[in-house]
Amino acid sequence: MTSTPHPTDRPADPSAALFAALDIGGTKIAGALVDGHGTLLHRVQRLTPSQEPGEAVMLTIHQVIGKLAADPRWREVRAVGIGCAGPVDIAHGTVSPVNIPGWRGFPLVARVAADPAVAGRPVVLGGDGVAMAAGEHWRGAARDAGDALCLVVSTGVGAGLVLDGAVRPGPSGNAGHLGHLSVDLNGEPCPCGSRGCVEMLASGTAIARHALRSGWQPAARGGATDAAAVAESARQGDSLALAAYDRAGRALAAGIAATATLLDLRLAVIGGGVAQAGELLLAPLRRHLHTYAALPFLHPIEVRRTGLGSDAGLIGAAALAASH
Repeated sequence: MTSTPHPTDRPADPSAALFAALDIGGTKIAGALVDGHGTLLHRVQRLTPSQEPGEAVMLTIHQVIGKLAADPRWREVRAVGIGCAGPVDIAHGTVSPVNIPGWRGFPLVARVAADPAVAGRPVVLGGDGVAMAAGEHWRGAARDAGDALCLVVSTGVGAGLVLDGAVRPGPSGNAGHLGHLSVDLNGEPCPCGSRGCVEMLASGTAIARHALRSGWQPAARGGATDAAAVAESARQGDSLALAAYDRAGRALAAGIAATATLLDLRLAVIGGGVAQAGELLLAPLRRHLHTYAALPFLHPIEVRRTGLGSDAGLIGAAALAASH
């Protein structure tokens, strides 16, 4: 088994190599076969049983690996890369995702390495934001950037950093974990133990929760009450739905501005399921950046939408494996 704390450069040899990738979040577990050019060849996805015991989540991962291994190209796989919701511990190969309560110090690298289909291949772990950053830097919206902050806005909020031309996960693998940066000192308690975290205001879960608390009525999508349903109402001009996305954009802007101030960044790339709302999220985010990123050296901070869409985490996980 393998887990690496080292900086992650772009894969150096885009040859005929093949890599398996896992993208594990609070909503979905996806798997893919990705070639050395960063092309996704085969994709599998299952819902995450996030509120069930940890072994149920692991069983779903085994099922995803089994589906990938049924592809005849599996025998060409050189390594397995994992992008997982955090926090993670890449030194020990363990994960403790805030949105998967059954996993605390869970030995994910060892458990994946023990899957019979993996059969001795190296297994490389990264946080979901780090994986997204690796994918966007390799093949996506940060491909031309030496420095960037890449955010996954979904069930939670994760992020990864590209600095001096390489993905920098930090010693634990959590560098850039913007979702648990506090932007509201008197805000709601977060499951991480802090208060007023970006994730508590800007995640898909937070958007839906705030809209419902404000009195929003889910008129679309058969009465669904998730962030996508809030987005549909916002597109129809619902003021409460628009306010929920404005609040999310403001929280993300505060987090991005703080990170950019610390690291002198000029680019933020936004991905994850909530980013599918497009300008409903990005327009208020950019607007609020003018308030929070006030110092002259921060102008302008460019905000780009992911270039790889929902596959950013998978391609990034493959990039982590390839760089190993």
